Amino acid sequence: MKMHTWDPRHYLGYADERGRPFFDLLARVGCEAPERIADLGCGPGNLTVALAERWPRAEVLGVDSSAEMIAAAPSHPRVRFEVGDLRAWAAASDSVDLLVSNATLQWVPGHLALLPELARRVRAGGWLAMQVPGNFSEPSHALRSELAAEAPYAEHVREVAVPSAHDPVDYLRVLAPLGFEVDAWETTYLHVLRGRDAVFDWVTGTGARPTLQALPEGLREQFAAEFRVRLAQAYPETDLGVLLPFRRVFVVARRG
Repeated sequence: MKMHTWDPRHYLGYADERGRPFFDLLARVGCEAPERIADLGCGPGNLTVALAERWPRAEVLGVDSSAEMIAAAPSHPRVRFEVGDLRAWAAASDSVDLLVSNATLQWVPGHLALLPELARRVRAGGWLAMQVPGNFSEPSHALRSELAAEAPYAEHVREVAVPSAHDPVDYLRVLAPLGFEVDAWETTYLHVLRGRDAVFDWVTGTGARPTLQALPEGLREQFAAEFRVRLAQAYPETDLGVLLPFRRVFVVARRG
């Protein structure tokens, strides 16, 4: 798989829209006084700090595979950030009272099979809370896949990372037999964005970024120009703005 990098500033361009599912997820977490919290795939760390502020007695660890994201993380006396692979974290032996993974597992191939390993790190009585996008059949992603499969782009992007996720019932079927009481659901947000290329700007900060980075100079600009046109046709600018429906899948589980 080809490696890519992240741009914290670009990602945070829609911080409110990207942050809302995180707080909707935490609203269902009944953890009262956790001592240890881990945030896997913490990104630029702005939401990780919110965990420390909600639970003022907890020590919080933020883990992300992107050195650029970790470098942008804010300082907080009870939050420690580190660059790392969440699969390596899952293989370790210590445990936490609350495990959070927000909009990250979709980037981990076979993450449904990894879920029991992550769940193993949750102490008895502890909580696991995760959220992943569930909109990969929507034009915002399907158009990228269609264009990337065309010449002359296809030969350059065969091995790029492509996000994927499952339905709420799939996560419930994995976690419930492990002794978790599972609350799994989905929500479709309707984001109102501004500007003709708003959806292009959104997806190139996340899902489409690996594809663009894999293309050589010249082809990258050509791909971006065509992608802009197709997205603008799928998401036209209206009097209300550019409307982007965005389905997300949530799981909050408590270990018995």
